Amino acid sequence: MSRQTHAPASASESAPAKPQDRLYQELSQTLLREISEGVFPVGSRLPAERELATRYDVSRTTVRETMIALEVQGVVEVRVGSGAYVLQMPGAAAQPGINVTAFELTEARLLIEGESAALAATQASEKDIAAIAASLEAIARETNDVTESELADRDFHLGIARATRNRAIYEAVEHLWNQRESSPECALVHAKARTANIKPVVEEHSAILDALRAGDPAAARNAMRAHLSAVLESLLFATEEMAVEKAREASRSKRAIYARLTA
Repeated sequence: MSRQTHAPASASESAPAKPQDRLYQELSQTLLREISEGVFPVGSRLPAERELATRYDVSRTTVRETMIALEVQGVVEVRVGSGAYVLQMPGAAAQPGINVTAFELTEARLLIEGESAALAATQASEKDIAAIAASLEAIARETNDVTESELADRDFHLGIARATRNRAIYEAVEHLWNQRESSPECALVHAKARTANIKPVVEEHSAILDALRAGDPAAARNAMRAHLSAVLESLLFATEEMAVEKAREASRSKRAIYARLTA
């Protein structure tokens, strides 16, 4: 990296940028405070996602994560096609951000499991490859059974971590999967993904396995990152798709009512 000299920056310019991955915590705290202060009374509708993003200078993904955190705490209710409404005043114990979100978790997995796959490509034995391949076959068999498919998916990824021959990496990957199961925010978003019929993609896992078999660390890293990038996009899609479907259901219901009234 070059070491060019520059004119002294102003205080605002030199201040480090806020980490994007925790902005939803700050927004959650802000909204909880404003709800407590009566800015948004119980029963009132919060501003729309786009308006909140503009008002607080954050991304719409951050707003979505915030709504999930507040929904898990029971402070707000997201009514699809209508918006987010304040259900109750925050309790004294309401602390946003205690649990990792599905978006944060997947970003962490993208970074850590990408390198796990690269190392596994140089260390995996024939026995490791056979175990990973068996997990992939289970994913393919259980695509119509959500619970079994996710268990097979977990086994596939932990099998790769085990093949690194690095206990620290294995425990890091295992911890990420445990967080996915224990965090209410993660559970909510993944439940929405299952409702949207999003399941482990066999082709993406096959590309990872092919790279491991070839002993190609760069290809393994790229295949894992491509897979987890697609997972991240799927989670974003799932939250939007669920909203669209509920809006369609509400519209169909209204049309049925109008049809009865005019019959």
